Amino acid sequence: MPRATLRVITPHQRAVMSALSPEVGREIPRTRVSLTSEGDEIILNVEASDLGALRAALNSYLRWISISEEIGKMVGEENG
Repeated sequence: MPRATLRVITPHQRAVMSALSPEVGREIPRTRVSLTSEGDEIILNVEASDLGALRAALNSYLRWISISEEIGKMVGEENG
């Protein structure tokens, strides 16, 4: 079973976690996702039944992380 772990360090950890948390609770076909944080670091674990499902889930989460980072920058959201 393919799996990937992403570790993202960001000063916008709270904003990104808030944005990703509802998505982790949704069902993505053939995929299981968990999300945790340690300080400024976000840890995303993705496990999928095949490489296509893993790629699709990673693309979605990376896009959501990128958008959340941009929003955090725009509103000046930082951990602290």
